[in-house]
Amino acid sequence: MGHPLLLRQSDGCYCASVDPGLDLTDVLAAAFAVLTAGVVGFQLALALGAPWGAYAMGGAFPGRMPPAMRAGAVVQAALLAGLALLVLSAAGMVAPGLVGGWPWLAWVPVGVSALAVVLNASTRSQGERRIWLPVALVLLVCSLGVALA
Repeated sequence: MGHPLLLRQSDGCYCASVDPGLDLTDVLAAAFAVLTAGVVGFQLALALGAPWGAYAMGGAFPGRMPPAMRAGAVVQAALLAGLALLVLSAAGMVAPGLVGGWPWLAWVPVGVSALAVVLNASTRSQGERRIWLPVALVLLVCSLGVALA
């Protein structure tokens, strides 16, 4: 695959254009992985004591989360990393044999992302909903696009 974004000269100015050989599945998988890395970073920050509890778990623990919830954040980070691996595998970008051997695995991130949309849409925490509902929606669209490819 070539460079996805190319600069070309036209009438004395440089214009950006998209490489026609760009694979949408790769873009969706990469977007899923990048967004998921951000969420993993957030979860790990919670686990290390960041005072962002109002933006997680329905806002039940404003400030620093208690130790049990901080351990849960580590588990969530690991699960999210696994979902990203499944999406990247389904797109053939990393460990293609993983999902290739069990194609239904490509649908696991779709289901989890759909559940995340429902949970983030229904949370009482306005801050959590404002931040994570859009992220969950994008993750759902990305994972669905990869699973359908």
